[in-house]
Amino acid sequence: MQVTKTFIEGLLVIQPTIFNDARGYFYEPYNRKMFAEIGIGEEFVQDNQSFSQKGVIRGLHFQNPPHAQAKLLRILQGSIWDVAVDIRKSSPTYGKYFGIELSAENKTIFYVPKGFAHGFLTLEDNTLLLYKCSDFYNKPSEESLIWNDTDVGISWKINNPILSEKDLNGKMLKELKSQF
Repeated sequence: MQVTKTFIEGLLVIQPTIFNDARGYFYEPYNRKMFAEIGIGEEFVQDNQSFSQKGVIRGLHFQNPPHAQAKLLRILQGSIWDVAVDIRKSSPTYGKYFGIELSAENKTIFYVPKGFAHGFLTLEDNTLLLYKCSDFYNKPSEESLIWNDTDVGISWKINNPILSEKDLNGKMLKELKSQF
């Protein structure tokens, strides 16, 4: 497994070791012991799966403490542009984002710790995302940042995405009273 730290403290890009042969491939997308060795010690308590068509943006979502969630994301089918925005008040990268393409082909895993708003754009039809969460969904703790906040400046590379009502009504970063 190869682990790459990003310019934003805490975000990790994980390239698992893939065992290929004539039958196909095998790899361990999650191994608690191995992840603890690289500093990911959360107990993941919930798996979420998302299926979307090309051009859908979901996010930028997060849950406030005490129900904040760390996420471990990977693609089973298709591809996404995955984005995490730092919303930790004391962080030197507050309001900055990191984006990465995750796909079934590249098998890259993305770790997003607590204190980040998370979202993604689907790049292909029939994209299937699976992610682990370190806390259960708690609606009263949920908030969203608006996907196109110019202060954050995410380069989504799409002009007219498909969005939910919730995602159309996200907050601007300057309106956020971060609890992180």
